[in-house]
Amino acid sequence: MNIVETLSNLLQQTAFFHLTPGNYLMILVALVFLYLGIAKGFEPLLMVPIAFGMLLVNIYPDIMLSPEKSINGTGGLLWYFFRLDEWTILPSLIFLGVGAQTDFSPLIANPISFLLGAAAQFGIYAAYFIAIFLGFNGAAAAAISIIGGADGPTSIFLCNKLGQTELLGPIAVAAYSYMSLVPIIQPPIMRALTTKEERMCKMEQLRPVSKLEKILFPIVVTIVVCLILPTTAPLVGMLMLGNLFKESGVVKQLTDTAANAMMYIVVILLGTSVGATTSAEAFLNVNTLKIVFLGLVAFAFGTAAGVLLGKIMYYASGKKINPLIGSAGVSAVPMAARVSQKVGAESDPTNFLLMHAMGPNVAGVIGTAVAAGIFMAVFGVK
Repeated sequence: MNIVETLSNLLQQTAFFHLTPGNYLMILVALVFLYLGIAKGFEPLLMVPIAFGMLLVNIYPDIMLSPEKSINGTGGLLWYFFRLDEWTILPSLIFLGVGAQTDFSPLIANPISFLLGAAAQFGIYAAYFIAIFLGFNGAAAAAISIIGGADGPTSIFLCNKLGQTELLGPIAVAAYSYMSLVPIIQPPIMRALTTKEERMCKMEQLRPVSKLEKILFPIVVTIVVCLILPTTAPLVGMLMLGNLFKESGVVKQLTDTAANAMMYIVVILLGTSVGATTSAEAFLNVNTLKIVFLGLVAFAFGTAAGVLLGKIMYYASGKKINPLIGSAGVSAVPMAARVSQKVGAESDPTNFLLMHAMGPNVAGVIGTAVAAGIFMAVFGVK
């Protein structure tokens, strides 16, 4: 009898008796995401940990259990990871690492790239008003719309700042998914809005940027942006601090740590904790479908706006600016710039747009952070 009871207890402890159909569906989604990350190479550094966090929470929901709800007062492992997201620590540290990896020379050499980076943020504001139309409140609409910047850390940052943590899972997954799908989503839009002649436009080589300019850039941007929108300091400040590490040349150990070891540790913590917010109960609802739709709308509108402003600049400059570089303003660094290069090379294999596209690309990172700051100012977040 004891053996039977023991076996029965062991059987009852397996996950099979506690999972819902929704959990099994989310496990399937996690496996698809793992396939996309591993087999297809879609942003694997983010897709793999996010998918695995999704897998874990739908097999063992208590891995996200808060201490208040547990019997022994100890929370689940990923609950502690997620607290670092809610406190906006991990998104800010991601920006520090991105800054240490980023070369702003193309933007400094061609300041007009700021306009292309700003134009691509149009998708954010378009999605905001559509979200309001679909029934989301103002704060939720703002948190959702930032997906259009194709910037996962900023999406997480703003979502928490606006108190929309219940939407964090769908928003973060949508943001990172669209970041990974840049090579699939953007090219058809870019081709539809440009002619072959425009795509073949060759741009002049960028001027050399001095070391002094590179050092002054992060300092000036921090002062200007943070004076106007102080709430952007955690993102813009960390981005520029990382870049100052890189460009100053006097703290190579800090640069290497921020750009490599720390960055990858933070990606693991952020990815798995974001994935763990996608339990079936929280993820499988109508709002999630709306968020995924709005993310696609925002991304498409942002890409189109960047290309269209690029077309205006193409003619205004006497056909010296290739419109394709405008699509890179969505800030998915450096993938969006590579897509500009790839689409341009399809029309003329000798056309090299990568460095020119990097200007709007890195401008888009700043632009998305500024857009988040504007929303925080509108909703009174300090």
